[in-house]
Amino acid sequence: MGSISSEVLRKRLSEPRILVVPGAADALTASIIQSCGFEAVYFTGGGFANSSLGVADVGLTTMSETVAQVQRIADAVNIPLIVDADTGYGGPLNVIRTVREIERAGAAAIQLEDQITPKRCGHFEGKTVISTQEMVKKVQAAVDTRRDPLLVIIARTDARASEGLEGALDRGRAYAAAGADMIFVEALESLEELRSTPQLLPVPVMVNMVEGGKTPLLDAKELEAMGYRLVLFANTALRVAVKAVQDSMRVLRLEGTSRSLLDRMINWEERQRLVRLPELQTLDERYSSRNP
Repeated sequence: MGSISSEVLRKRLSEPRILVVPGAADALTASIIQSCGFEAVYFTGGGFANSSLGVADVGLTTMSETVAQVQRIADAVNIPLIVDADTGYGGPLNVIRTVREIERAGAAAIQLEDQITPKRCGHFEGKTVISTQEMVKKVQAAVDTRRDPLLVIIARTDARASEGLEGALDRGRAYAAAGADMIFVEALESLEELRSTPQLLPVPVMVNMVEGGKTPLLDAKELEAMGYRLVLFANTALRVAVKAVQDSMRVLRLEGTSRSLLDRMINWEERQRLVRLPELQTLDERYSSRNP
């Protein structure tokens, strides 16, 4: 199928209504997000670490692992794919390679952050950021490297915890001046911070809703009224799925059968539809050696 280009994403972001973007760590989840009518999907680095390695979001996934997973997701959907590329996996030279590889894999947007390497989840304690100038150079490297000038470069700052809101906003303005198309101030801590941030930055601003995290949990309409262009629900799908697996495995362990779980799972036909069995069967029949 193939992910749609950054041109589509840019056009959508130019509209005043907020873009709601759920996160996916795998191709099946991305396909479900698309089938539910969402206009874009976010590759979640934290969710990928959780689901692929079974570890916390502390910078243990590699660039090559991310690129391979992004390619799988991009092949599974035809809506724009926004990719969490962590810190770019190193300095400016690493960013250059990361942007090349992720753009080639099918991204419509690439997000880079200003934590040190290895990074950690934006809602964890003890985060450390690189200097503003170091991150400016990484943003410039990303902007200069992209082959498609419409590829959206998102610069995330995690400086709110260590430098306060003003420090984070100063960084956001510097990253925008370096060429970032959108700014993401992670882990804002109050309604007032949420309200003021979009008004104080010169480019579109995105926000992350983390259930149980540092940022107040608001709905899309509230965030739209504040001036946000994009809201992430980066790991909502993953966390709901984990809860469903936990509950169903407890039942299976207790009862020794899945009969009582039938109304909690998608049926056989829906499963095959989501994984495109009819399409694959049609292709198989068309190109089968059994046909003359």
